[in-house]
Amino acid sequence: MTLEGLKKIRNIGVIAHIDAGKTTVSERILYYAGKTYKMGEVHDGTAVMDYLEEEQKRGITITSAATKFFWREAEINLIDTPGHIDFTAEVERSLRVLDGAVVVFDGSEGVQAQSETVWRQGQKYGVPCLCFINKMDKVGGDFEMSVESIREKLAAHPLVLQLPIGAGDSFAGMIDLIKMNAIFFDEEKLGASFDEVEIPAEHRMAAWQARHSLLEIAAEFDDEMMDNYVHDKPIEIAVIERAIRKGTLANRVNPVFCGSALKYIGIQKLLDGVVAYLPSPLDRPPIEAHKPDEPDKYVTVKCDPDAGFVALAFKIVSESHGDLNFIRIYQGTLKSGTRVLNTRQDKRENITRIFEMHASDRKLLDEAKAGDIVAVVGPKNTYTGDTLCDTRKPVLLERITFPQTVISMSIEPKTAAEKNKLADALAALRREDPTFESKVDHETGQLVISGMGELHLEILQHKLIREKGLDIRVGKPRVAYKEAITKPAEGEGKFIRQTGGRGQYGDVILRVEPLLTTDGNWSREIEFVNEAGGDEVPREYVGGVEKGVKDSLCTGVLAGFPVMGVKVTLIGGSFHSVDSSDIAFEQAAGLAIKNVLEKAGPVLLEPVMRIQVEVPEASFGVVQASLLAKRGFITGSSIHGKIRVIDAKVPLSEMFGYSSEIRSATAGRGTFTMEPCSYERVPEQIAGQIIV
Repeated sequence: MTLEGLKKIRNIGVIAHIDAGKTTVSERILYYAGKTYKMGEVHDGTAVMDYLEEEQKRGITITSAATKFFWREAEINLIDTPGHIDFTAEVERSLRVLDGAVVVFDGSEGVQAQSETVWRQGQKYGVPCLCFINKMDKVGGDFEMSVESIREKLAAHPLVLQLPIGAGDSFAGMIDLIKMNAIFFDEEKLGASFDEVEIPAEHRMAAWQARHSLLEIAAEFDDEMMDNYVHDKPIEIAVIERAIRKGTLANRVNPVFCGSALKYIGIQKLLDGVVAYLPSPLDRPPIEAHKPDEPDKYVTVKCDPDAGFVALAFKIVSESHGDLNFIRIYQGTLKSGTRVLNTRQDKRENITRIFEMHASDRKLLDEAKAGDIVAVVGPKNTYTGDTLCDTRKPVLLERITFPQTVISMSIEPKTAAEKNKLADALAALRREDPTFESKVDHETGQLVISGMGELHLEILQHKLIREKGLDIRVGKPRVAYKEAITKPAEGEGKFIRQTGGRGQYGDVILRVEPLLTTDGNWSREIEFVNEAGGDEVPREYVGGVEKGVKDSLCTGVLAGFPVMGVKVTLIGGSFHSVDSSDIAFEQAAGLAIKNVLEKAGPVLLEPVMRIQVEVPEASFGVVQASLLAKRGFITGSSIHGKIRVIDAKVPLSEMFGYSSEIRSATAGRGTFTMEPCSYERVPEQIAGQIIV
């Protein structure tokens, strides 16, 4: 592919709070781009991008779906992502490999809880974003409020390119502030055609004022435009668009569009904005990778089809005939039948087939080049976040990080014959979903699965029953507690065994101290540092000490929960020239950890959730009192029309069954969303009930 061809590629995602209309926007995009010939609808269960049976039944997106289409000569790879926070891994891994994003907002709500989460995820990877104020036809649609909420709640820089004509039932179209005309869509033709006419007289003053603000901001990013603007000269449309593009690519402005995907209004203009303002792979800065054996030696990965092959596996789908690996190619060209290196696993993988994806459908390709997002079949040992590259030029890309699980439940097969089948099914789920975990509870002997929320576990349970054909029993969901320490302490562990022949000898002295984040909460990390001299603990045994430390921290001293937020320093010890071994020091480290944790003021931590509740004003008092009774802390409250929005932080243990509770308290009109926020100390009287 030539550089001109690469300039026309757009790798974009559609992200948003749940129910903001992401999938409907995606369906309209595919229809107008000619990719589908029938408009899919989420409420009918016919959305192309929600192709899983569970998605169609529930009317929500669970897994990210990829497709490719063309618009105005641009080649667009589109990923539609979930909005529900339980499936945040899908958003995280999609944004890691995308070049730009369209963030969809509900025009009657503005920025909502998960809007903030997906925005933060996008900013973490420096992804330029367009804003689409959707549902302007909805009762309570308020464009100015939505734009202001983007500015205030997201600390973003919205640049308004369109003004809506009307709102709610009177929403009819929009004003283009660059071309200065009005656009009205033909609903009878499903929005496929539209008229660009003179701006209605009653909207002209507001349009000219908004255009003045647009030009003033855009001029900062282009010298020619600034010169024309300062000297009050006419400014060509191409110059304005060039300036907006520069500001967007620099992540200094976020162009704002408006419309109603449900009423077929505004999607084509949004697509024009994607092509005009979002980056091609060439516009994104080169990626820093490093040599596998030299973490400090960096290698620059550029979007060049002729350089050595480098790609990142960002999603795995387990199928009966093998895994389907979704990859983003950052450099080089990949041909089917090629042998590549998985740098992280240090294993060679065969790429037998390459596919261009359209939701669940696929098109066989001979090759794929830098800038492409494709799916491949063949790798046997590749997982999410692994780097695939040229076997002769190994490099390692930064991995994708995912949040820790906060909820778990026991699971067991109803018959002994299904035990192996369940183990295989859980292994497949772990490959697919990085936020899913399964392990054996050593105290109870139960098999425990963990995830991001009740819905996440429910979906996983249904996958095991429906897709894998398993007959299983599950326990009630339970909270994933953690343990932490409150003060520094030192302790020693000695492991000495003498059995006639060669014995075992390991002796370590450890210091532990709390590892805190900048906001004073416990870090999620474990840090190990070696300060012991070689005459105390030889270097060849330090790895065994670190392994013993980390294994022992998986079960704390209060109730057997994993320890988090601790820095462990090896400060001394002793060894025997004959009897010492890795295993002896590993065992000694485990004994030392148990010893030292008891002195370090261990405490129990629980996951605290950030929740946003929307209820009728009449139910506000009851719902607020209920949240406070759940040990909740109200962080904010606002009114949108007749709806009260409550922001709060509540311990996860208090939120089980809240869906039924809020429906009962609000006659079915209340809704809530929830996401992990932090781990905080459990009050002593409640901790006493958990630690038995």
